Amino acid sequence: MQQQSILAAVDLGSNSFRLQIARVENDQLYMLDGLREAVRLATGITEDKRLDKPAQQRALACLQRFGERLRGLPREAVRAVGTNSLRVAKNAPEFLLQAEAALGFPIDVIAGREEARLIYLGVARALPQGEGKRLVMDIGGGSTEFIIGDGLQPLKLESLYMGCVSYSVRYFPDGKITKQNLKQAELAARSEVQAIASEFSSGHWNVALGSSGSARVLCDILEQNGYSDGDITREGLEQLRAQLLKAGDVAKLDLQGLKPDRIPVLPGGFAIMYAAFCELGIERMQPAIGALREGLLYDLLGRFHHNDMREATVQQFMRRYHVDARQAVRVTSLSELLAKQFLEGQFSEEESSLLVWAANLHEIGISVAHSGYHKHTAYILANADMPGFSKTEQNHLSLLALAHRGNLEKLRGKLNTPEILAQVMAMRLAALIYRNRGDVELPDMQGRFSGTKFHLALAPGWLVQNPLTEAALLEEMKQWKDLGVSMQVVEG
Repeated sequence: MQQQSILAAVDLGSNSFRLQIARVENDQLYMLDGLREAVRLATGITEDKRLDKPAQQRALACLQRFGERLRGLPREAVRAVGTNSLRVAKNAPEFLLQAEAALGFPIDVIAGREEARLIYLGVARALPQGEGKRLVMDIGGGSTEFIIGDGLQPLKLESLYMGCVSYSVRYFPDGKITKQNLKQAELAARSEVQAIASEFSSGHWNVALGSSGSARVLCDILEQNGYSDGDITREGLEQLRAQLLKAGDVAKLDLQGLKPDRIPVLPGGFAIMYAAFCELGIERMQPAIGALREGLLYDLLGRFHHNDMREATVQQFMRRYHVDARQAVRVTSLSELLAKQFLEGQFSEEESSLLVWAANLHEIGISVAHSGYHKHTAYILANADMPGFSKTEQNHLSLLALAHRGNLEKLRGKLNTPEILAQVMAMRLAALIYRNRGDVELPDMQGRFSGTKFHLALAPGWLVQNPLTEAALLEEMKQWKDLGVSMQVVEG
Protein backbone atom coordinates (compact mmCIF):
# COMPACT_ATOMS: atom_id res chain seq x y z
CA MET A 1 0.00 0.00 0.00
CA GLN A 2 1.44 3.38 -1.03
CA GLN A 3 2.41 5.72 1.80
CA GLN A 4 0.21 8.81 2.18
CA SER A 5 1.44 12.15 3.52
CA ILE A 6 -1.97 13.15 4.93
CA LEU A 7 -4.31 10.78 6.80
CA ALA A 8 -7.83 11.38 8.08
CA ALA A 9 -10.12 9.57 10.51
CA VAL A 10 -13.87 10.01 10.88
CA ASP A 11 -15.61 8.74 14.03
CA LEU A 12 -19.39 8.44 13.71
CA GLY A 13 -20.07 8.22 17.43
CA SER A 14 -23.43 7.89 19.11
CA ASN A 15 -23.06 11.36 20.64
CA SER A 16 -20.63 13.25 18.41
CA PHE A 17 -19.20 12.91 14.92
CA ARG A 18 -15.50 13.75 14.81
CA LEU A 19 -12.99 14.33 12.03
CA GLN A 20 -9.24 14.29 12.66
CA ILE A 21 -6.61 15.05 10.03
CA ALA A 22 -2.92 14.38 10.54
CA ARG A 23 0.36 14.78 8.67
CA VAL A 24 2.71 11.81 8.39
CA GLU A 25 6.36 12.62 8.90
CA ASN A 26 9.12 10.11 9.69
CA ASP A 27 6.60 7.46 10.75
CA GLN A 28 5.00 9.88 13.22
CA LEU A 29 1.64 11.63 13.15
CA TYR A 30 1.25 15.36 13.66
CA MET A 31 -2.35 16.47 14.17
CA LEU A 32 -3.33 19.23 11.74
CA ASP A 33 -7.05 19.80 12.09
CA GLY A 34 -10.05 18.46 13.96
CA LEU A 35 -13.80 18.97 13.70
CA ARG A 36 -16.57 17.90 16.08
CA GLU A 37 -20.33 18.10 15.86
CA ALA A 38 -22.82 16.92 18.49
CA VAL A 39 -25.09 14.89 16.20
CA ARG A 40 -26.68 12.86 19.06
CA LEU A 41 -27.28 9.85 16.85
CA ALA A 42 -28.32 7.72 19.85
CA THR A 43 -31.31 9.97 20.57
CA GLY A 44 -32.72 8.88 17.21
CA ILE A 45 -32.81 5.16 18.03
CA THR A 46 -36.50 4.26 18.32
CA GLU A 47 -38.00 1.55 20.51
CA ASP A 48 -37.96 -0.87 17.58
CA LYS A 49 -34.23 -0.15 17.09
CA ARG A 50 -34.44 2.00 13.99
CA LEU A 51 -32.68 5.30 13.31
CA ASP A 52 -35.33 8.02 12.92
CA LYS A 53 -35.38 10.62 10.13
CA PRO A 54 -34.31 13.68 12.18
CA ALA A 55 -31.20 11.89 13.44
CA GLN A 56 -30.40 10.71 9.91
CA GLN A 57 -30.77 14.26 8.57
CA ARG A 58 -28.46 15.69 11.27
CA ALA A 59 -25.91 13.00 10.49
CA LEU A 60 -26.01 13.46 6.72
CA ALA A 61 -25.68 17.24 6.99
CA CYS A 62 -22.61 16.81 9.22
CA LEU A 63 -21.04 14.23 6.89
CA GLN A 64 -21.51 16.55 3.92
CA ARG A 65 -19.51 19.20 5.77
CA PHE A 66 -16.83 16.67 6.68
CA GLY A 67 -16.78 15.48 3.07
CA GLU A 68 -16.02 19.01 1.89
CA ARG A 69 -12.99 19.12 4.20
CA LEU A 70 -11.79 15.71 2.95
CA ARG A 71 -12.26 16.49 -0.73
CA GLY A 72 -9.16 15.61 -2.75
CA LEU A 73 -7.77 12.98 -0.38
CA PRO A 74 -7.33 9.48 -1.87
CA ARG A 75 -9.63 6.74 -0.63
CA GLU A 76 -6.83 4.81 1.09
CA ALA A 77 -5.89 7.86 3.20
CA VAL A 78 -9.28 8.08 4.95
CA ARG A 79 -10.86 5.68 7.44
CA ALA A 80 -14.42 6.28 8.63
CA VAL A 81 -16.10 4.08 11.23
CA GLY A 82 -19.50 3.81 12.87
CA THR A 83 -19.93 2.67 16.47
CA ASN A 84 -22.73 1.57 18.77
CA SER A 85 -25.77 3.34 17.27
CA LEU A 86 -24.93 1.99 13.83
CA ARG A 87 -24.28 -1.44 15.34
CA VAL A 88 -27.78 -1.64 16.80
CA ALA A 89 -29.92 0.25 14.25
CA LYS A 90 -31.81 -2.21 12.06
CA ASN A 91 -31.93 0.26 9.18
CA ALA A 92 -28.21 1.07 9.39
CA PRO A 93 -27.40 -0.57 6.01
CA GLU A 94 -29.83 1.71 4.15
CA PHE A 95 -28.63 4.78 6.06
CA LEU A 96 -24.98 3.96 5.40
CA LEU A 97 -25.53 4.11 1.64
CA GLN A 98 -26.64 7.73 2.03
CA ALA A 99 -23.94 8.45 4.59
CA GLU A 100 -21.15 7.20 2.30
CA ALA A 101 -22.52 9.32 -0.54
CA ALA A 102 -22.55 12.38 1.71
CA LEU A 103 -19.05 11.81 3.06
CA GLY A 104 -17.54 10.60 -0.20
CA PHE A 105 -15.74 7.67 1.46
CA PRO A 106 -16.65 4.16 2.66
CA ILE A 107 -17.87 3.79 6.26
CA ASP A 108 -17.12 0.66 8.28
CA VAL A 109 -19.22 -0.34 11.28
CA ILE A 110 -16.86 -1.80 13.88
CA ALA A 111 -17.60 -4.23 16.70
CA GLY A 112 -17.43 -3.11 20.33
CA ARG A 113 -14.15 -4.85 21.11
CA GLU A 114 -12.57 -3.51 17.94
CA GLU A 115 -13.66 -0.04 19.05
CA ALA A 116 -12.02 -0.74 22.42
CA ARG A 117 -8.77 -1.84 20.73
CA LEU A 118 -8.61 1.32 18.63
CA ILE A 119 -9.39 3.54 21.63
CA TYR A 120 -6.53 1.98 23.56
CA LEU A 121 -4.17 2.44 20.61
CA GLY A 122 -5.07 6.13 20.45
CA VAL A 123 -4.62 6.60 24.20
CA ALA A 124 -1.41 4.58 24.51
CA ARG A 125 0.32 6.39 21.64
CA ALA A 126 0.01 9.67 23.54
CA LEU A 127 1.49 8.32 26.79
CA PRO A 128 5.03 7.60 27.97
CA GLN A 129 5.89 3.92 28.14
CA GLY A 130 6.71 2.00 31.30
CA GLU A 131 3.91 3.02 33.65
CA GLY A 132 2.73 -0.51 34.23
CA LYS A 133 -0.71 -1.80 33.39
CA ARG A 134 -3.40 0.74 32.60
CA LEU A 135 -7.16 0.75 32.73
CA VAL A 136 -8.68 2.91 30.00
CA MET A 137 -12.39 3.76 30.20
CA ASP A 138 -14.20 5.51 27.35
CA ILE A 139 -17.83 6.58 27.88
CA GLY A 140 -19.40 7.06 24.46
CA GLY A 141 -22.90 8.04 23.50
CA GLY A 142 -24.23 4.48 23.26
CA SER A 143 -21.53 2.20 24.64
CA THR A 144 -18.70 2.29 27.15
CA GLU A 145 -15.39 0.57 26.49
CA PHE A 146 -13.01 -0.80 29.10
CA ILE A 147 -9.46 -1.84 28.27
CA ILE A 148 -6.52 -3.06 30.32
CA GLY A 149 -3.22 -2.72 28.51
CA ASP A 150 0.51 -2.63 29.00
CA GLY A 151 2.49 -0.21 26.84
CA LEU A 152 0.99 -0.32 23.35
CA GLN A 153 -0.50 -3.78 23.86
CA PRO A 154 -4.16 -4.17 24.91
CA LEU A 155 -4.57 -7.21 27.16
CA LYS A 156 -8.31 -7.24 27.95
CA LEU A 157 -11.11 -5.60 25.95
CA GLU A 158 -14.78 -5.10 26.79
CA SER A 159 -17.63 -3.01 25.42
CA LEU A 160 -20.79 -2.51 27.49
CA TYR A 161 -24.13 -1.38 26.10
CA MET A 162 -24.48 1.87 28.05
CA GLY A 163 -23.62 5.42 27.07
CA CYS A 164 -24.07 9.02 28.14
CA VAL A 165 -26.75 9.72 25.50
CA SER A 166 -28.72 6.49 25.87
CA TYR A 167 -28.71 6.70 29.70
CA SER A 168 -29.63 10.40 29.71
CA VAL A 169 -32.56 9.71 27.38
CA ARG A 170 -33.69 6.64 29.34
CA TYR A 171 -33.38 7.91 32.93
CA PHE A 172 -33.47 11.72 32.60
CA PRO A 173 -35.74 12.31 29.57
CA ASP A 174 -37.03 15.68 30.76
CA GLY A 175 -33.73 16.83 32.26
CA LYS A 176 -34.99 16.37 35.83
CA ILE A 177 -32.52 14.81 38.31
CA THR A 178 -34.05 13.16 41.37
CA LYS A 179 -32.75 10.76 43.98
CA GLN A 180 -34.88 8.04 42.41
CA ASN A 181 -33.89 8.35 38.76
CA LEU A 182 -30.23 9.01 39.56
CA LYS A 183 -30.15 5.88 41.72
CA GLN A 184 -31.88 3.87 38.97
CA ALA A 185 -29.29 5.00 36.42
CA GLU A 186 -26.41 4.23 38.76
CA LEU A 187 -27.76 0.77 39.64
CA ALA A 188 -28.32 -0.07 35.97
CA ALA A 189 -24.75 0.94 35.16
CA ARG A 190 -23.35 -0.91 38.19
CA SER A 191 -25.17 -4.04 37.07
CA GLU A 192 -23.46 -3.79 33.66
CA VAL A 193 -20.02 -3.12 35.15
CA GLN A 194 -20.42 -5.89 37.72
CA ALA A 195 -20.24 -8.44 34.89
CA ILE A 196 -16.62 -7.45 34.15
CA ALA A 197 -15.51 -6.49 37.67
CA SER A 198 -13.59 -9.72 38.34
CA GLU A 199 -11.20 -8.95 35.45
CA PHE A 200 -11.15 -5.14 35.48
CA SER A 201 -11.10 -4.23 39.19
CA SER A 202 -8.30 -2.18 40.74
CA GLY A 203 -6.05 -5.14 41.53
CA HIS A 204 -5.44 -5.72 37.80
CA TRP A 205 -3.95 -2.34 36.85
CA ASN A 206 -1.73 0.45 38.18
CA VAL A 207 -3.31 3.60 36.76
CA ALA A 208 -6.77 4.48 35.44
CA LEU A 209 -7.33 6.77 32.45
CA GLY A 210 -10.53 8.29 31.06
CA SER A 211 -10.76 9.13 27.36
CA SER A 212 -13.29 11.05 25.23
CA GLY A 213 -15.86 13.70 26.09
CA SER A 214 -17.57 12.50 29.26
CA ALA A 215 -14.30 11.88 31.09
CA ARG A 216 -12.82 15.20 30.01
CA VAL A 217 -15.88 17.24 30.94
CA LEU A 218 -16.02 15.56 34.36
CA CYS A 219 -12.33 16.39 34.86
CA ASP A 220 -12.99 20.03 33.95
CA ILE A 221 -16.03 20.32 36.22
CA LEU A 222 -14.32 18.75 39.22
CA GLU A 223 -11.19 20.88 38.84
CA GLN A 224 -12.82 24.22 38.06
CA ASN A 225 -15.33 23.90 40.89
CA GLY A 226 -12.69 22.94 43.42
CA TYR A 227 -13.84 19.33 43.82
CA SER A 228 -10.48 17.81 42.77
CA ASP A 229 -6.95 18.70 41.73
CA GLY A 230 -7.39 17.94 38.00
CA ASP A 231 -8.18 14.24 38.01
CA ILE A 232 -11.51 12.49 38.49
CA THR A 233 -11.61 11.37 42.10
CA ARG A 234 -14.09 9.40 44.17
CA GLU A 235 -14.47 12.31 46.58
CA GLY A 236 -14.95 14.77 43.72
CA LEU A 237 -17.68 12.63 42.17
CA GLU A 238 -19.50 12.51 45.52
CA GLN A 239 -19.48 16.32 45.69
CA LEU A 240 -20.70 16.61 42.09
CA ARG A 241 -23.45 14.08 42.81
CA ALA A 242 -24.69 16.28 45.63
CA GLN A 243 -24.71 19.31 43.32
CA LEU A 244 -26.68 17.43 40.64
CA LEU A 245 -29.36 16.49 43.18
CA LYS A 246 -29.40 20.02 44.62
CA ALA A 247 -30.01 21.54 41.17
CA GLY A 248 -32.67 18.93 40.36
CA ASP A 249 -32.67 19.88 36.67
CA VAL A 250 -29.92 20.05 34.05
CA ALA A 251 -31.26 23.46 33.00
CA LYS A 252 -30.48 24.81 36.47
CA LEU A 253 -26.93 23.50 36.68
CA ASP A 254 -24.44 26.28 37.36
CA LEU A 255 -21.06 24.55 37.10
CA GLN A 256 -17.78 25.93 35.85
CA GLY A 257 -16.33 23.81 33.04
CA LEU A 258 -19.70 22.52 31.82
CA LYS A 259 -20.07 23.36 28.13
CA PRO A 260 -23.61 23.95 26.81
CA ASP A 261 -23.53 21.01 24.37
CA ARG A 262 -22.61 18.61 27.20
CA ILE A 263 -25.45 19.63 29.53
CA PRO A 264 -28.13 17.22 28.14
CA VAL A 265 -25.85 14.15 28.45
CA LEU A 266 -24.12 14.97 31.74
CA PRO A 267 -26.45 12.98 34.05
CA GLY A 268 -26.09 9.76 32.03
CA GLY A 269 -22.32 10.14 31.73
CA PHE A 270 -21.98 10.88 35.43
CA ALA A 271 -24.05 7.82 36.43
CA ILE A 272 -21.85 5.52 34.33
CA MET A 273 -18.59 7.01 35.66
CA TYR A 274 -19.82 6.86 39.27
CA ALA A 275 -20.89 3.23 38.81
CA ALA A 276 -17.47 2.29 37.41
CA PHE A 277 -15.69 3.91 40.37
CA CYS A 278 -17.92 1.98 42.78
CA GLU A 279 -17.75 -1.43 41.10
CA LEU A 280 -14.10 -1.43 40.01
CA GLY A 281 -12.64 0.18 43.12
CA ILE A 282 -11.31 3.23 41.28
CA GLU A 283 -10.19 6.09 43.52
CA ARG A 284 -8.52 8.33 40.92
CA MET A 285 -8.70 8.57 37.12
CA GLN A 286 -6.46 10.73 34.94
CA PRO A 287 -7.70 12.36 31.73
CA ALA A 288 -6.31 10.81 28.53
CA ILE A 289 -5.39 12.78 25.42
CA GLY A 290 -6.00 10.21 22.68
CA ALA A 291 -9.21 8.43 21.75
CA LEU A 292 -10.81 6.44 18.94
CA ARG A 293 -9.97 8.83 16.10
CA GLU A 294 -6.26 8.87 17.01
CA GLY A 295 -6.34 5.09 17.21
CA LEU A 296 -7.85 4.96 13.73
CA LEU A 297 -5.03 7.14 12.39
CA TYR A 298 -2.28 5.04 13.95
CA ASP A 299 -3.94 1.83 12.79
CA LEU A 300 -4.15 3.25 9.27
CA LEU A 301 -0.50 4.31 9.45
CA GLY A 302 0.44 0.75 10.44
CA ARG A 303 -1.15 -0.61 7.27
CA PHE A 304 1.26 1.46 5.18
CA HIS A 305 4.24 0.06 7.10
CA HIS A 306 3.33 -3.62 6.80
CA ASN A 307 2.19 -3.63 10.40
CA ASP A 308 -1.43 -4.39 9.61
CA MET A 309 -3.37 -5.70 12.61
CA ARG A 310 -5.54 -7.70 10.22
CA GLU A 311 -2.55 -9.76 9.09
CA ALA A 312 -1.65 -10.48 12.72
CA THR A 313 -5.24 -11.57 13.38
CA VAL A 314 -5.23 -13.95 10.39
CA GLN A 315 -1.99 -15.56 11.55
CA GLN A 316 -3.38 -15.91 15.08
CA PHE A 317 -6.60 -17.53 13.77
CA MET A 318 -4.56 -19.96 11.66
CA ARG A 319 -2.70 -21.06 14.78
CA ARG A 320 -5.83 -21.18 16.95
CA TYR A 321 -7.76 -23.35 14.50
CA HIS A 322 -4.77 -25.52 13.50
CA VAL A 323 -4.93 -24.67 9.81
CA ASP A 324 -3.00 -26.91 7.39
CA ALA A 325 -0.52 -24.21 6.39
CA ARG A 326 0.70 -25.95 3.23
CA GLN A 327 -2.82 -26.38 1.90
CA ALA A 328 -3.60 -22.76 2.77
CA VAL A 329 -0.56 -21.62 0.75
CA ARG A 330 -1.60 -23.75 -2.24
CA VAL A 331 -5.18 -22.46 -2.35
CA THR A 332 -4.14 -18.88 -1.57
CA SER A 333 -1.51 -18.70 -4.33
CA LEU A 334 -3.77 -20.12 -7.03
CA SER A 335 -6.78 -18.06 -5.91
CA GLU A 336 -4.78 -14.85 -6.13
CA LEU A 337 -3.31 -15.77 -9.52
CA LEU A 338 -6.71 -16.57 -11.06
CA ALA A 339 -8.45 -13.53 -9.55
CA LYS A 340 -5.79 -11.22 -10.98
CA GLN A 341 -6.22 -12.80 -14.40
CA PHE A 342 -10.02 -12.61 -14.27
CA LEU A 343 -10.06 -8.98 -13.10
CA GLU A 344 -6.93 -7.81 -14.91
CA GLY A 345 -6.20 -4.23 -13.80
CA GLN A 346 -9.45 -3.93 -11.80
CA PHE A 347 -8.19 -5.96 -8.81
CA SER A 348 -7.24 -3.51 -6.04
CA GLU A 349 -4.63 -4.16 -3.38
CA GLU A 350 -7.31 -4.15 -0.68
CA GLU A 351 -9.46 -6.69 -2.58
CA SER A 352 -6.38 -8.84 -3.11
CA SER A 353 -5.62 -8.78 0.62
CA LEU A 354 -9.17 -9.81 1.54
CA LEU A 355 -9.04 -12.71 -0.93
CA VAL A 356 -5.68 -13.86 0.45
CA TRP A 357 -6.97 -13.72 4.02
CA ALA A 358 -10.15 -15.61 3.09
CA ALA A 359 -8.10 -18.31 1.35
CA ASN A 360 -5.76 -18.60 4.33
CA LEU A 361 -8.74 -19.07 6.66
CA HIS A 362 -11.08 -21.06 4.42
CA GLU A 363 -10.60 -24.31 6.39
CA ILE A 364 -10.79 -23.09 10.00
CA GLY A 365 -14.27 -24.64 10.29
CA ILE A 366 -12.71 -28.12 10.10
CA SER A 367 -11.86 -27.66 13.78
CA VAL A 368 -15.63 -27.72 14.44
CA ALA A 369 -16.62 -30.52 12.07
CA HIS A 370 -15.40 -31.72 8.69
CA SER A 371 -18.91 -32.15 7.33
CA GLY A 372 -20.03 -28.77 6.03
CA TYR A 373 -16.86 -27.16 7.35
CA HIS A 374 -17.25 -24.21 4.97
CA LYS A 375 -20.47 -23.28 6.79
CA HIS A 376 -18.69 -23.39 10.14
CA THR A 377 -15.87 -21.29 8.70
CA ALA A 378 -18.34 -18.72 7.38
CA TYR A 379 -20.07 -18.47 10.78
CA ILE A 380 -16.80 -18.00 12.65
CA LEU A 381 -15.54 -15.32 10.27
CA ALA A 382 -18.82 -13.40 10.43
CA ASN A 383 -19.22 -13.50 14.22
CA ALA A 384 -15.81 -13.80 15.90
CA ASP A 385 -13.92 -10.86 17.36
CA MET A 386 -11.28 -10.19 14.70
CA PRO A 387 -9.04 -7.27 15.70
CA GLY A 388 -8.39 -4.90 12.80
CA PHE A 389 -11.35 -6.04 10.69
CA SER A 390 -14.59 -4.14 10.23
CA LYS A 391 -17.92 -5.97 10.14
CA THR A 392 -18.11 -5.35 6.38
CA GLU A 393 -14.71 -6.97 5.89
CA GLN A 394 -15.66 -9.92 8.09
CA ASN A 395 -18.84 -10.42 6.09
CA HIS A 396 -16.78 -10.41 2.89
CA LEU A 397 -14.41 -13.07 4.27
CA SER A 398 -17.42 -15.08 5.44
CA LEU A 399 -19.06 -14.98 1.99
CA LEU A 400 -15.88 -16.14 0.23
CA ALA A 401 -15.43 -18.98 2.72
CA LEU A 402 -19.05 -20.10 2.37
CA ALA A 403 -18.82 -19.92 -1.42
CA HIS A 404 -15.55 -21.78 -1.96
CA ARG A 405 -17.24 -25.20 -2.06
CA GLY A 406 -20.64 -26.86 -2.10
CA ASN A 407 -23.81 -26.09 -4.00
CA LEU A 408 -23.87 -22.69 -5.67
CA GLU A 409 -27.60 -22.26 -5.16
CA LYS A 410 -26.92 -20.86 -1.68
CA LEU A 411 -25.19 -17.89 -3.34
CA ARG A 412 -28.10 -16.85 -5.54
CA GLY A 413 -28.48 -13.07 -5.27
CA LYS A 414 -25.27 -12.65 -3.25
CA LEU A 415 -22.71 -12.45 -6.07
CA ASN A 416 -23.80 -8.96 -7.02
CA THR A 417 -20.55 -7.40 -8.27
CA PRO A 418 -18.01 -8.58 -10.87
CA GLU A 419 -15.27 -8.39 -8.24
CA ILE A 420 -17.04 -10.76 -5.82
CA LEU A 421 -18.04 -13.09 -8.66
CA ALA A 422 -14.44 -13.34 -9.88
CA GLN A 423 -13.05 -13.89 -6.38
CA VAL A 424 -15.55 -16.68 -5.70
CA MET A 425 -14.74 -18.36 -9.03
CA ALA A 426 -11.01 -18.11 -8.28
CA MET A 427 -11.35 -19.66 -4.81
CA ARG A 428 -13.63 -22.46 -6.01
CA LEU A 429 -11.25 -23.41 -8.83
CA ALA A 430 -8.23 -23.31 -6.50
CA ALA A 431 -9.93 -25.51 -3.89
CA LEU A 432 -11.13 -27.89 -6.63
CA ILE A 433 -7.71 -28.26 -8.26
CA TYR A 434 -6.00 -28.85 -4.90
CA ARG A 435 -8.69 -31.15 -3.55
CA ASN A 436 -6.20 -34.01 -3.06
CA ARG A 437 -4.21 -31.68 -0.73
CA GLY A 438 -0.98 -32.48 -2.56
CA ASP A 439 1.52 -30.45 -4.56
CA VAL A 440 -0.14 -30.70 -7.95
CA GLU A 441 2.02 -29.84 -10.94
CA LEU A 442 0.01 -26.99 -12.38
CA PRO A 443 -0.21 -26.38 -16.11
CA ASP A 444 0.18 -23.00 -17.72
CA MET A 445 -3.22 -21.36 -17.36
CA GLN A 446 -4.80 -18.15 -18.52
CA GLY A 447 -8.13 -16.85 -17.27
CA ARG A 448 -10.44 -14.25 -18.77
CA PHE A 449 -13.68 -12.80 -17.50
CA SER A 450 -16.26 -10.45 -18.97
CA GLY A 451 -19.66 -9.80 -17.44
CA THR A 452 -20.95 -13.29 -16.66
CA LYS A 453 -18.56 -15.29 -18.87
CA PHE A 454 -15.43 -17.02 -17.57
CA HIS A 455 -12.84 -18.60 -19.85
CA LEU A 456 -9.92 -20.68 -18.53
CA ALA A 457 -7.30 -22.01 -20.95
CA LEU A 458 -5.03 -24.86 -19.77
CA ALA A 459 -1.92 -26.36 -21.33
CA PRO A 460 -2.75 -29.28 -23.70
CA GLY A 461 -2.96 -32.75 -22.18
CA TRP A 462 -3.30 -31.72 -18.53
CA LEU A 463 -6.97 -32.66 -18.18
CA VAL A 464 -6.30 -36.12 -19.66
CA GLN A 465 -3.65 -36.66 -17.00
CA ASN A 466 -6.06 -35.50 -14.27
CA PRO A 467 -9.45 -37.13 -15.04
CA LEU A 468 -10.90 -36.57 -11.54
CA THR A 469 -10.25 -32.86 -11.82
CA GLU A 470 -11.74 -32.84 -15.32
CA ALA A 471 -14.93 -34.49 -14.03
CA ALA A 472 -15.12 -31.97 -11.16
CA LEU A 473 -14.70 -29.07 -13.60
CA LEU A 474 -17.55 -30.37 -15.76
CA GLU A 475 -19.81 -30.50 -12.71
CA GLU A 476 -18.69 -26.99 -11.75
CA MET A 477 -19.70 -25.70 -15.18
CA LYS A 478 -23.21 -27.11 -14.73
CA GLN A 479 -23.61 -25.40 -11.36
CA TRP A 480 -22.53 -22.02 -12.70
CA LYS A 481 -24.86 -22.41 -15.68
CA ASP A 482 -27.79 -22.75 -13.28
CA LEU A 483 -26.86 -19.32 -11.89
CA GLY A 484 -26.71 -17.84 -15.38
CA VAL A 485 -22.92 -17.73 -15.46
CA SER A 486 -20.94 -19.21 -18.36
CA MET A 487 -17.75 -21.11 -17.48
CA GLN A 488 -15.50 -22.55 -20.19
CA VAL A 489 -12.39 -24.64 -19.62
CA VAL A 490 -10.36 -25.45 -22.72
CA GLU A 491 -6.94 -26.81 -23.54
CA GLY A 492 -4.57 -25.06 -25.85
